[in-house]
Amino acid sequence: MSSLGAGGIARLREQLARPELPERYALESEIGRGGMGVVWRATDRLLERDVAVKVLAEHLADDGLAERLAREARILARLEHPGVVAVHDAGVSSDGRTWYAMRLVRGRRLDEAAGTEPTLGDTLRLMTRVAETVAYAHEQGIIHRDLKPANVMVGPFGEVLVLDWGVAGAIGGGGGASGAEQAADTQTPATALVTAHGTVLGTPGYMAPEQAAGLPADVRSDVYGLGAILRDLLAARGEAPPRALAAIRDRALAPAAGERYPDVLAFVDDLRRFQDGLPVAAHRETVLERIGRWISRYRTPIGLVLAYLLVRLLILRLGGV
Repeated sequence: MSSLGAGGIARLREQLARPELPERYALESEIGRGGMGVVWRATDRLLERDVAVKVLAEHLADDGLAERLAREARILARLEHPGVVAVHDAGVSSDGRTWYAMRLVRGRRLDEAAGTEPTLGDTLRLMTRVAETVAYAHEQGIIHRDLKPANVMVGPFGEVLVLDWGVAGAIGGGGGASGAEQAADTQTPATALVTAHGTVLGTPGYMAPEQAAGLPADVRSDVYGLGAILRDLLAARGEAPPRALAAIRDRALAPAAGERYPDVLAFVDDLRRFQDGLPVAAHRETVLERIGRWISRYRTPIGLVLAYLLVRLLILRLGGV
């Protein structure tokens, strides 16, 4: 018997992994794989456009995971926001695998994109847009539960997209979620990190302590995830952040949920205030810090006044007065 070789085995595996989708979609290549699903690049023949198709992995023929993927599609369809990928279609393939088609995202991961931003202000503007998207989801009754740089993409025109809502849940078990969705959200200490099927519910290093302990997650759990993203972005700059910004990061990352920002909008407000040169809720300024912030905020008019006074002084001295 002749050997297939490494290349032949790889092609055979890819062929076996291909879902049997409706004729409308022509699969091209696998572009991503996670614990639950596989993402394919495909062509939508009907509308003549590129799309991404996420399908339940071929080895996970499980009703619970199929429902989780279907629930992710419903959540994405419900979140009509520029920062959330649009879902175009969904269904079950002829070989019994749940799938959905969505916009094909082009761009870079948030941490990669932020690394090319020339100023701290540019980085914070990206961070603010991520948080605004999460705040919108909260208003719709949905918490993400797995916020991290790898789940945020920055497109070629600066658009910011929050991805991977596969472990998202309803706030307080409500927010319009179905009974099946609420049941899928239930966590115990044994399943907080990994379910019985090996599906990760959150990522160590970015997951709030209460999630790791198997306690119910709420909006403050996503505040923690956003704080962890901010932590990474600031660390990547290789310089100590201003004390007020460090305080924003630290409040979002407080181990106790009650010590964090009460919601993402409060976190966003502090980020905006810092960028606008205003005092932030997370930090009590000293007198010197207040003076420094005031000078920084009004640097241009202060510079003009000083230049005017210097010119006047020179004129007076040259005039012998």
